[in-house]
Amino acid sequence: MTPDHELVADAMAGRPGAFERLVREHQRLVSHLIQRLVRDPEDTRELCQEAFLRVHRQLHQFRFESALRTWIGRIACSIALRHLERGRLTLVDLHGSDDEPAVADTLPDSFDLEAACADAQLRGHLLAAVDALPALPRLVLTLYHLDELSIPEIAQVTGLAAGTIKSHLFRSRLKLRDMLQAVMGVTR
Repeated sequence: MTPDHELVADAMAGRPGAFERLVREHQRLVSHLIQRLVRDPEDTRELCQEAFLRVHRQLHQFRFESALRTWIGRIACSIALRHLERGRLTLVDLHGSDDEPAVADTLPDSFDLEAACADAQLRGHLLAAVDALPALPRLVLTLYHLDELSIPEIAQVTGLAAGTIKSHLFRSRLKLRDMLQAVMGVTR
């Protein structure tokens, strides 16, 4: 019996600490996948809990056709994508409030605000362009470039064929380039 088989059997049998061990072993993966897609720490925590609740409810459906890690990763990606499709956006208050100072007031005097704003603007355009991609290409692009997963690893997590992943990457990069050139006023 493999460690995955033992862990699943223990968790399904309700043995004390078994599901907690499953969570500990896969928490980093789930958090990492969701954070890369959602980018909001509070939403990430909430969605991680939702992912492990779903794992708990559906553990009896796990058929050992893939690694437990892959199955749990698929659940996490599915939950994050559904969250993004619902269109939740997070806003940052740059002006501060009564409880907190404005972001600009907390910077040191040597900080180059103009360069940082230009970098932040470019980063904002890039994130907006990535967010404008359809969910599946966005997921593949994020897993490949941000999480630095290989094509075979992405195939395991998403269930897509390697050729499909490569196609999504190619088309997504072209689309991002076109969107960023249009936003930045670059002509070919």
